[in-house]
Amino acid sequence: MTTTPDIWEPLEPALSVRQVLTLERVLAGEPEVVAGASHLDRPVRWVHVAEAADVGVMLSGGEMVLTTGVLLAGDEEKQAEYVRSLHRADAAAVVLGLGRAFPAAPAVMRRAAERCGLPMVVLHRPFPFAELTEEVQSRLVRRKFAAVSLSEAVRTELTALITAGAPLQRLLDEVARHSACPVVVTNLAHRVLGTAGERPAVDDVLRDWERIARQAGGTEGDGWIRAELGGRGERWGRIVLCGYRGDTATGRLLADRAAEALVLHRMLGGGAACSWEEQSAQSLLTDLVSGVVPARQLLPRARAAGLPVNRRTFVPLVVRDGDTPRLDRLLRLLGLPGLVAELADGATAVLLSLPRDQDAGALAAHFAGRLRTESGRARTVVAAADPRVAWDDVPAGLREARHVADAVADSAAALDLPPVVRLRDVHLRGLIRLLRDDPHVQSFAERELDGLLCETEEELLSVLRTYLATGRNKSRTAQLHHVSRPALYRRLESIQVRLGVDLDDFEQAASVHIALLAHDAQQQ
Repeated sequence: MTTTPDIWEPLEPALSVRQVLTLERVLAGEPEVVAGASHLDRPVRWVHVAEAADVGVMLSGGEMVLTTGVLLAGDEEKQAEYVRSLHRADAAAVVLGLGRAFPAAPAVMRRAAERCGLPMVVLHRPFPFAELTEEVQSRLVRRKFAAVSLSEAVRTELTALITAGAPLQRLLDEVARHSACPVVVTNLAHRVLGTAGERPAVDDVLRDWERIARQAGGTEGDGWIRAELGGRGERWGRIVLCGYRGDTATGRLLADRAAEALVLHRMLGGGAACSWEEQSAQSLLTDLVSGVVPARQLLPRARAAGLPVNRRTFVPLVVRDGDTPRLDRLLRLLGLPGLVAELADGATAVLLSLPRDQDAGALAAHFAGRLRTESGRARTVVAAADPRVAWDDVPAGLREARHVADAVADSAAALDLPPVVRLRDVHLRGLIRLLRDDPHVQSFAERELDGLLCETEEELLSVLRTYLATGRNKSRTAQLHHVSRPALYRRLESIQVRLGVDLDDFEQAASVHIALLAHDAQQQ
């Protein structure tokens, strides 16, 4: 792996005219700024010693030009044109050594430099120009080498991560570590697909992301450095270093290396840019459901991800047997703003953000109906919490919807549920689901079902489950298990003997039913 000293720290900005004038060797020449003092922060790309009157045609910009002025003495027009030619060539500054041609700064040159905004410096003591060029050039070369080394180190590390199958977030974290500033990846509509960096700094950037992104979209300033993402003539996103403190050229190298890696990551992953949007939504909704990060801290991320959050009604949904791309397409088809993310155990979270004057319940029911129609699955469960108008209440709503979806998962009762299932629809099953990890409930379930919990009795346990779920309807139970009524009676008798209960007794049957619900909840 390529390394260089202090490679993980952002490089300081390129040497400016002001910094060059503070170098020990330059101070020995007693420098004095006689014009363009307000432009001393111009970067110095190179130092050039030149006496030719038409030196401007030899420059490419950013040079600090050193001269004694021997070819300019006695000709004021040449002196003024000399300064103007440096200005046209975008020179960083002109340094005039006094003594050989001029005892003091020529007024004509000083006035021309002031008008052009070109820093003009005179040296009052004899000074070997070779020492200045040697000092500045060596510093500039060291900095250029460090920048190239940093660029190659970043490329090597990001390529290694991609080869190892690292996710997008891991790559962005590495870019943020090298750049020491927030890193944001967006699509062309400025919707945030990924972020990295110190969380408070990232939140500051995202708080008003759309305005900031559009404002910074035209020019690079204040450390905002962008690189386009795309290939084969098509752009599909960009990566932005937000507030990079180092040299702009080095920042561009970092951004370019990061962009190359992200494009390669997409190509090797076989995915599209929209998959990054899915990852962004998944990260956000997972954090909301877990409650590890306070909802208030997630608000900038939600806004930057394109979710409307001001004066909205939020409808938390969890869908069973629904895939993320279909749900995302359905939201767009229905014109419903929201985020979709796959959770664990086959559940998918959907967070709708609706204007407050719309009927949230009716829109959720319409969404659920269209989903069942398009998927062709009558058992698709759409669980919902009551609408929330406060963002801080959204995590509890998502957890409630998840709880409801889990409570009816793989249940025969799901066939009789409304299009959108809520907490009030799951009754006892929902309560047991909430209490399933309680040791007392676990002990109760094992004690009540002890005679049927071995593998050889799984068939009897299944019959008992159907019998109780159908309200102890023997005909329906026999039909669902494809057995005759006498055969079912024999199995029910065997169940009662093993459990030591009378299933015709309401209280005993209820106790066994609760134990079975608890047992099933613990297995999920």
